Amino acid sequence: MYDTSAFLMKKKDKKYPAYTTDFFPVSDGHRLYYELYGNPKGIPVLFLHGGPGGGIDESDKRFFDSKRFQVILFDQRGSGKSTPFATTKANTTQHLVEDIQKLLKHLGIKKVMLFGGSWGSTLALVFAIHHPEMVSSMVVRGIFLATKLDMQHYIGGGVRNFFPEIWEDFIGLVPKEKRNDIPAYYLSQMQSKDKKIAEKYAFAWAYYETAMLHLKTSDKRIRKGLKKYPYVALSILEAYYIKNHCFLPENYILENTKRIVHIPTSIIHGRFDFICPPINAYLLHKKMPGSVLHFVAAAHSGSEKEIEKMLVSETNRLADELEK
Repeated sequence: MYDTSAFLMKKKDKKYPAYTTDFFPVSDGHRLYYELYGNPKGIPVLFLHGGPGGGIDESDKRFFDSKRFQVILFDQRGSGKSTPFATTKANTTQHLVEDIQKLLKHLGIKKVMLFGGSWGSTLALVFAIHHPEMVSSMVVRGIFLATKLDMQHYIGGGVRNFFPEIWEDFIGLVPKEKRNDIPAYYLSQMQSKDKKIAEKYAFAWAYYETAMLHLKTSDKRIRKGLKKYPYVALSILEAYYIKNHCFLPENYILENTKRIVHIPTSIIHGRFDFICPPINAYLLHKKMPGSVLHFVAAAHSGSEKEIEKMLVSETNRLADELEK
């Protein structure tokens, strides 16, 4: 799950120059594009974008004080400027976790603050479970636990009570006999050799998600955002990951919180998040009683004012703790 609304923000026009941009080769022919922003001697923080397939954007840097943080941003496999683009080959959650470990080692960073929203929160939590010794703290937003209930809600009709017309348009492109596995059908069409069919389904998937990001939106705003946003990788990789249950055992995150319960963690979630139900944030917080939970009057998007304000505040608060 990803926030395409970043492409409509006025702050998108503001430049946050990176002091390093480069490509880092990992396994299976993948090359990751990454940027380093802020203070090279600052507190290391790793930005994990959504999707899967979302890619990073210039506006993602707006959350961080450039004098205080050394910010690492990278396009996950198949996303953004990373190559090959939009590929499902050797692209799993486990590959992404390995990539993060390798990238941090390459940069000489032994311990890092994790910052991620939506799918970025999933990846942050899974990486922390695998490598708790490398994580100093976490700021996670719009929690997606990658459970069957999560996926059923998002892609199996759970949102129809809130967005009935959006759901009907989305499901209307799937033959009735194929509706038992919607992601698989969409993926097959997005990977069609017929470019018109592939584009039609990639756009429909991206439109479906974008329509639910905010409390207020419009068809015009959605289409304007998608014109600026390279949504093909997002659509293909989201469908691919969901089809494969995000390559995680059922309830993997909540059943493994004992490995990360000691990590200072801030959880931020929109009370009116239609994509990732607020219960996810509450369940995570209950499993991590030392965490701080903030419900705010917002939907899913990280560009919602209340969410953005809380993300900045909590990132700085955790930095204060690290500096004590």
